[in-house]
Amino acid sequence: MSSGMPQTETPAIVACTISRDVQNFDLLIEDMEAALGEAWGDLGFAEALAFFSQAESEPLQFVALAIDSADEDDLPLMGEVITQAKARGIKVILIAEDVTPAALHTLLRQGADEFVPYPLPEQELQAAIERLQAPAPAAPQNTHQLQSGSQREGAVIVCHGLAGGTGSTNMAVNLAWELAALSEREEPSVCLLDLDLQSGSVATYLDLPRREVVMEMLSESENMDEDLFGQALLPFQEKLQVLTAPSEMVPLDLLSPEDISRVIGLARSHFDFVVIDMPHTLVQWTETVLNMAHVYFALIELDMRSAQNALRLKRALQSEDLPFEKLRFALNRAPKFTDLTGKSRVKRMAESLGISIDLQLPDGGKQILQSCDHGLPLAVSAAKNPLRKEIAKLAASLHELGRREAEAA
Repeated sequence: MSSGMPQTETPAIVACTISRDVQNFDLLIEDMEAALGEAWGDLGFAEALAFFSQAESEPLQFVALAIDSADEDDLPLMGEVITQAKARGIKVILIAEDVTPAALHTLLRQGADEFVPYPLPEQELQAAIERLQAPAPAAPQNTHQLQSGSQREGAVIVCHGLAGGTGSTNMAVNLAWELAALSEREEPSVCLLDLDLQSGSVATYLDLPRREVVMEMLSESENMDEDLFGQALLPFQEKLQVLTAPSEMVPLDLLSPEDISRVIGLARSHFDFVVIDMPHTLVQWTETVLNMAHVYFALIELDMRSAQNALRLKRALQSEDLPFEKLRFALNRAPKFTDLTGKSRVKRMAESLGISIDLQLPDGGKQILQSCDHGLPLAVSAAKNPLRKEIAKLAASLHELGRREAEAA
């Protein structure tokens, strides 16, 4: 006999918070209620592991793992929570307050999908949930098939910033793009290598994913062939092939000079131009890149830090009898043509350092940051930008120089 009273259905639990005590995260409680109503629950760390093995956990879409500094002693337990959740196809949002970067790095490597700091920024939890629910983008397919036995002798062009923010990555990305898109009739093949293993941003500037295969290739360079190298490359708009920095931050001395020589040598044998973005730091393989480079741009600005670093680099190279003369100093954010005082400062700087400033790049303004944030070259996002025009002229001159050398040979 059925009851005459109306029956209210309990909503299915699609998410859970997992914490030592959820009351320590009152803002998280509010945001979970705002996003999910009553369709969420709360578990402790040990309870979560037991719950995952039960049938009631099947509707779970994600869990919010909330931790603070008091939980750092239990990192193995929290890592197991993440591992078990991922094994069951459950997404993990990591909510952390006053946790050391080392602990965060450990848990993110365990497989956490999103990280949100606590106190929660407004609407950030909802945004994280939406990102989890969004369909995964299709992985880019490598359209450049490297031919076995290719014997090209591509030109190696290096960009090395002598101080933070001097624009070396921006120049490398845009120079590579301009070389790859010189004209519809004549499009040389170009490979862009991000050798800034720790903080390389080429992937960000071109909106490309960082993949594990890059680290696999670099760590097994002795066995590297065209197939493995081609798998590590990603195409950008079918014109440019890119080797991004590894997905994880790794020591710069992880690679030996022999490893770097193999990578550059293989790239040279398959592409007309190889553009390299270097780390600011001098490492054991900097000499290798310098010796293999046809043009080595050292980017500076009109300030004391750049002047001091340029002088220190000059002394370091000359003391080791390295080819300092290969360096072509490029001044970023150079004074405008009408700024006579600025032009005079540039001349005095070059004379005091005993160097020649061969290239002066204008200030591109806010469009540079916007282009980088949108993952597009300047030629696509701001074709009339003065910096883009200067880099395009440089690309054309480098291509013409390469053509003449090829004809002379």
